[in-house]
Amino acid sequence: MCHFVNSNVNFPAPVSVLGFLAACGGIFLSGVAILVACSIHKLKFARLLAALVGVAAIVYFALLFGFSLISQQKILARGQEKYFCEIDCHLAYSVIDIKTIDIKTAPTGETLRYTVTLQTRFDETTISSRRPLDATLTPNPREIRLLDGQGREYGVSEIGGIPLETPLKPGGSYTTQLQFTLPKDASNLRLLLTAAGWQQRLLIGEENSWLHKKTYFAL
Repeated sequence: MCHFVNSNVNFPAPVSVLGFLAACGGIFLSGVAILVACSIHKLKFARLLAALVGVAAIVYFALLFGFSLISQQKILARGQEKYFCEIDCHLAYSVIDIKTIDIKTAPTGETLRYTVTLQTRFDETTISSRRPLDATLTPNPREIRLLDGQGREYGVSEIGGIPLETPLKPGGSYTTQLQFTLPKDASNLRLLLTAAGWQQRLLIGEENSWLHKKTYFAL
Protein backbone atom coordinates (compact mmCIF):
# COMPACT_ATOMS: atom_id res chain seq x y z
CA MET A 1 0.00 0.00 0.00
CA CYS A 2 1.18 3.55 -0.77
CA HIS A 3 1.17 5.28 2.62
CA PHE A 4 3.23 8.24 1.44
CA VAL A 5 1.78 11.75 1.58
CA ASN A 6 3.13 12.67 -1.85
CA SER A 7 1.99 9.87 -4.11
CA ASN A 8 0.18 9.25 -7.40
CA VAL A 9 -2.59 7.42 -5.52
CA ASN A 10 -4.76 7.92 -2.43
CA PHE A 11 -6.09 4.35 -2.38
CA PRO A 12 -4.09 1.09 -2.01
CA ALA A 13 -2.66 0.39 -5.48
CA PRO A 14 -2.91 -3.45 -5.34
CA VAL A 15 -6.59 -3.25 -4.34
CA SER A 16 -7.26 -0.67 -7.05
CA VAL A 17 -5.69 -2.83 -9.78
CA LEU A 18 -7.40 -6.01 -8.57
CA GLY A 19 -10.71 -4.18 -8.39
CA PHE A 20 -10.33 -2.92 -11.95
CA LEU A 21 -9.41 -6.39 -13.27
CA ALA A 22 -12.28 -7.99 -11.34
CA ALA A 23 -14.71 -5.40 -12.73
CA CYS A 24 -13.55 -6.01 -16.31
CA GLY A 25 -13.71 -9.78 -15.89
CA GLY A 26 -17.10 -9.60 -14.18
CA ILE A 27 -18.60 -7.45 -16.94
CA PHE A 28 -17.31 -9.80 -19.63
CA LEU A 29 -18.53 -12.99 -17.93
CA SER A 30 -21.85 -11.42 -17.01
CA GLY A 31 -22.35 -10.26 -20.59
CA VAL A 32 -21.76 -13.76 -21.86
CA ALA A 33 -24.10 -15.23 -19.24
CA ILE A 34 -26.83 -12.71 -20.11
CA LEU A 35 -26.57 -13.55 -23.81
CA VAL A 36 -26.77 -17.27 -23.05
CA ALA A 37 -29.73 -16.76 -20.73
CA CYS A 38 -31.58 -14.74 -23.36
CA SER A 39 -30.87 -17.35 -26.02
CA ILE A 40 -32.49 -20.08 -23.89
CA HIS A 41 -35.36 -17.78 -22.88
CA LYS A 42 -34.31 -17.40 -19.23
CA LEU A 43 -35.25 -13.73 -19.29
CA LYS A 44 -35.86 -13.42 -15.55
CA PHE A 45 -32.33 -14.65 -14.81
CA ALA A 46 -30.90 -12.34 -17.47
CA ARG A 47 -32.67 -9.32 -15.94
CA LEU A 48 -31.45 -10.26 -12.46
CA LEU A 49 -27.87 -10.59 -13.70
CA ALA A 50 -28.10 -7.25 -15.52
CA ALA A 51 -29.40 -5.62 -12.33
CA LEU A 52 -26.48 -7.02 -10.32
CA VAL A 53 -24.02 -5.68 -12.90
CA GLY A 54 -25.70 -2.28 -12.66
CA VAL A 55 -25.43 -2.23 -8.86
CA ALA A 56 -21.77 -3.26 -9.00
CA ALA A 57 -21.06 -0.50 -11.54
CA ILE A 58 -22.73 2.09 -9.30
CA VAL A 59 -20.60 0.99 -6.32
CA TYR A 60 -17.41 1.03 -8.39
CA PHE A 61 -17.95 4.49 -9.83
CA ALA A 62 -19.05 5.81 -6.44
CA LEU A 63 -15.66 4.73 -5.07
CA LEU A 64 -13.86 6.08 -8.14
CA PHE A 65 -15.39 9.55 -7.86
CA GLY A 66 -15.41 9.49 -4.07
CA PHE A 67 -11.64 9.10 -3.79
CA SER A 68 -11.19 11.71 -6.53
CA LEU A 69 -13.31 14.24 -4.66
CA ILE A 70 -11.37 13.83 -1.39
CA SER A 71 -8.00 14.13 -3.14
CA GLN A 72 -5.86 17.23 -2.65
CA GLN A 73 -3.61 19.10 -5.05
CA LYS A 74 0.03 19.21 -3.97
CA ILE A 75 2.98 21.20 -5.31
CA LEU A 76 6.36 19.79 -4.28
CA ALA A 77 9.45 21.89 -3.72
CA ARG A 78 12.79 21.02 -5.30
CA GLY A 79 14.14 17.80 -3.78
CA GLN A 80 10.77 16.58 -2.47
CA GLU A 81 9.85 13.13 -3.78
CA LYS A 82 6.68 11.93 -5.46
CA TYR A 83 6.10 8.21 -5.03
CA PHE A 84 4.63 5.91 -7.66
CA CYS A 85 3.19 2.60 -6.46
CA GLU A 86 4.37 -0.36 -8.53
CA ILE A 87 2.17 -2.89 -6.67
CA ASP A 88 4.86 -4.51 -4.47
CA CYS A 89 7.46 -1.71 -4.41
CA HIS A 90 7.74 2.01 -4.99
CA LEU A 91 9.65 4.47 -7.16
CA ALA A 92 10.38 8.00 -5.95
CA TYR A 93 10.86 10.93 -8.34
CA SER A 94 12.26 14.36 -7.53
CA VAL A 95 13.46 17.47 -9.38
CA ILE A 96 17.07 18.09 -8.38
CA ASP A 97 18.20 20.78 -10.84
CA ILE A 98 16.82 23.38 -13.26
CA LYS A 99 18.65 25.33 -15.95
CA THR A 100 17.39 27.98 -18.37
CA ILE A 101 18.95 29.38 -21.54
CA ASP A 102 17.64 32.31 -23.60
CA ILE A 103 17.32 31.46 -27.28
CA LYS A 104 15.72 33.04 -30.33
CA THR A 105 13.66 31.05 -32.80
CA ALA A 106 12.05 32.68 -35.83
CA PRO A 107 9.25 33.54 -36.25
CA THR A 108 8.18 33.24 -32.61
CA GLY A 109 10.90 35.52 -31.23
CA GLU A 110 12.51 35.08 -27.82
CA THR A 111 12.01 31.79 -26.02
CA LEU A 112 13.50 29.90 -23.12
CA ARG A 113 15.14 26.50 -23.24
CA TYR A 114 14.26 24.93 -19.92
CA THR A 115 16.13 21.84 -18.72
CA VAL A 116 14.81 19.92 -15.72
CA THR A 117 16.93 17.20 -14.12
CA LEU A 118 14.66 14.49 -12.73
CA GLN A 119 15.93 11.80 -10.37
CA THR A 120 14.36 8.34 -10.32
CA ARG A 121 15.01 6.26 -7.17
CA PHE A 122 13.96 2.73 -6.25
CA ASP A 123 13.14 2.95 -2.55
CA GLU A 124 14.48 -0.29 -1.11
CA THR A 125 12.47 0.17 2.10
CA THR A 126 9.20 -0.37 0.21
CA ILE A 127 9.92 -3.83 -1.19
CA SER A 128 7.33 -6.50 -0.54
CA SER A 129 8.50 -9.47 1.55
CA ARG A 130 7.68 -11.69 -1.46
CA ARG A 131 10.03 -9.79 -3.79
CA PRO A 132 13.68 -10.92 -4.16
CA LEU A 133 16.08 -8.24 -2.91
CA ASP A 134 18.16 -8.32 -6.09
CA ALA A 135 15.24 -8.25 -8.57
CA THR A 136 15.20 -5.26 -10.91
CA LEU A 137 12.16 -3.10 -11.56
CA THR A 138 11.32 -1.64 -14.97
CA PRO A 139 9.31 1.57 -14.45
CA ASN A 140 5.92 1.76 -16.09
CA PRO A 141 5.52 4.33 -18.90
CA ARG A 142 5.17 7.94 -17.76
CA GLU A 143 3.52 11.03 -19.20
CA ILE A 144 5.33 14.35 -18.76
CA ARG A 145 3.89 17.83 -19.16
CA LEU A 146 4.99 21.27 -18.08
CA LEU A 147 2.30 23.82 -17.22
CA ASP A 148 2.51 27.56 -16.68
CA GLY A 149 0.38 29.98 -14.68
CA GLN A 150 -1.79 30.75 -17.71
CA GLY A 151 -2.84 27.15 -18.09
CA ARG A 152 -0.68 26.47 -21.14
CA GLU A 153 0.91 23.02 -21.47
CA TYR A 154 4.25 22.08 -23.02
CA GLY A 155 5.58 18.68 -24.00
CA VAL A 156 9.17 17.48 -23.72
CA SER A 157 11.23 18.56 -26.73
CA GLU A 158 14.27 16.46 -25.91
CA ILE A 159 15.32 13.85 -23.33
CA GLY A 160 18.90 13.34 -22.19
CA GLY A 161 20.67 11.25 -19.59
CA ILE A 162 19.25 7.85 -18.63
CA PRO A 163 15.79 7.04 -20.08
CA LEU A 164 12.95 6.86 -17.59
CA GLU A 165 12.16 3.25 -18.58
CA THR A 166 15.61 1.99 -17.52
CA PRO A 167 15.39 -0.91 -14.98
CA LEU A 168 16.54 -0.27 -11.41
CA LYS A 169 17.77 -2.44 -8.56
CA PRO A 170 16.57 -1.72 -5.02
CA GLY A 171 18.37 1.34 -3.68
CA GLY A 172 19.49 2.40 -7.16
CA SER A 173 18.84 5.74 -8.83
CA TYR A 174 19.60 7.71 -12.00
CA THR A 175 18.94 11.13 -13.48
CA THR A 176 17.16 12.18 -16.67
CA GLN A 177 17.31 15.59 -18.32
CA LEU A 178 13.97 16.83 -19.66
CA GLN A 179 14.19 19.75 -22.07
CA PHE A 180 11.32 22.13 -22.83
CA THR A 181 11.07 25.14 -25.13
CA LEU A 182 8.88 27.87 -23.64
CA PRO A 183 7.81 31.40 -24.53
CA LYS A 184 9.65 34.12 -22.62
CA ASP A 185 6.50 35.12 -20.73
CA ALA A 186 5.91 31.68 -19.21
CA SER A 187 5.86 31.83 -15.41
CA ASN A 188 4.67 29.92 -12.34
CA LEU A 189 5.87 26.71 -13.92
CA ARG A 190 4.90 23.26 -12.67
CA LEU A 191 6.04 19.83 -13.87
CA LEU A 192 3.46 17.06 -13.99
CA LEU A 193 4.72 13.48 -14.06
CA THR A 194 1.97 10.84 -14.17
CA ALA A 195 1.42 7.20 -15.11
CA ALA A 196 0.61 6.64 -18.78
CA GLY A 197 -2.28 4.61 -20.18
CA TRP A 198 -6.04 4.99 -20.65
CA GLN A 199 -6.76 2.47 -17.89
CA GLN A 200 -5.39 4.90 -15.29
CA ARG A 201 -8.61 6.91 -15.63
CA LEU A 202 -10.58 3.94 -14.33
CA LEU A 203 -8.39 3.01 -11.36
CA ILE A 204 -9.81 4.01 -7.99
CA GLY A 205 -7.60 6.60 -6.30
CA GLU A 206 -5.22 7.09 -9.27
CA GLU A 207 -4.41 10.76 -9.92
CA ASN A 208 -5.33 10.40 -13.60
CA SER A 209 -8.84 9.23 -12.75
CA TRP A 210 -11.71 11.65 -13.42
CA LEU A 211 -11.78 14.74 -11.14
CA HIS A 212 -8.74 13.55 -9.17
CA LYS A 213 -6.34 16.34 -8.17
CA LYS A 214 -2.67 16.11 -9.15
CA THR A 215 0.71 16.26 -7.43
CA TYR A 216 3.07 18.68 -9.24
CA PHE A 217 6.72 19.65 -8.98
CA ALA A 218 7.30 23.38 -8.56
CA LEU A 219 9.95 24.79 -10.91
